[in-house]
Amino acid sequence: MTVPHPFTRYVAIGDSLTEGVGDPAPTGGPRGWADRLAETLARTQPGLTYANLAVRGKTSTQIRADQLSPALALRPDLVTVTAGMNDVVRRRYDPEAVAANIEETFARLTASGAHVVTMTFPDLGTVSPVARRVRPRIIGLNARVRDIAGRYGVSVLDVFPHPFTADPRLWSDDRLHASPVGHARIAAGMAHTLGLPGHENWAEPLPALTPVSVFRALGADVRWALDHVGPWAWRRLRGHVPGDGFVAKRPVPSPVLPRHAG
Repeated sequence: MTVPHPFTRYVAIGDSLTEGVGDPAPTGGPRGWADRLAETLARTQPGLTYANLAVRGKTSTQIRADQLSPALALRPDLVTVTAGMNDVVRRRYDPEAVAANIEETFARLTASGAHVVTMTFPDLGTVSPVARRVRPRIIGLNARVRDIAGRYGVSVLDVFPHPFTADPRLWSDDRLHASPVGHARIAAGMAHTLGLPGHENWAEPLPALTPVSVFRALGADVRWALDHVGPWAWRRLRGHVPGDGFVAKRPVPSPVLPRHAG
């Protein structure tokens, strides 16, 4: 007999990763790893309710200011947090300020009695040439997340050390957001971090890919730059901020229909 986990209300806060960008739902809009995790949790706890307050493009400051208090007001017993990546990719990056935002978020959530889970960020430089310049920032942010989490009893899904995260099949065409496969892996990793059985193989490599020639790889990089890097840079120059006009996709806790992985 499967013993149900203790969680009855799960709230997710964060940015595009937690919103689920890159993993379209059959009914439209993003699904994502947090939805997938909620579905996993609901299999052994049918009374589970779930809210997702994450919004794409949000910085750690915005997540702390706009999502933390609403999350606490929902009185969750489980909260997942992803914050910092939108800070890392900005020209002006203040690691101390980001760490302070994350610390306040962890402190207030754990003080409420909620079990809090976070994750480190993968090495984007292995899949995105443009992201290589921010690799030192990612390494520094991950170190701070581990340290702060350790001081507040926050569980950490540490994805950075795992080589499988460089597999292109885990990434969307923009090489910044996880693909459906990537989101499924994160959900399984989170479930494993929570001690749920059946997810021990979350970090196993995917079946080997057919080798690609240097010229094909270069061509793919050029197409990616034209299709994604150029438009992204142009939007930045025009002052467009990702997330403008978007709101939380699931602001009110509601029951979750259990689904099997897929």
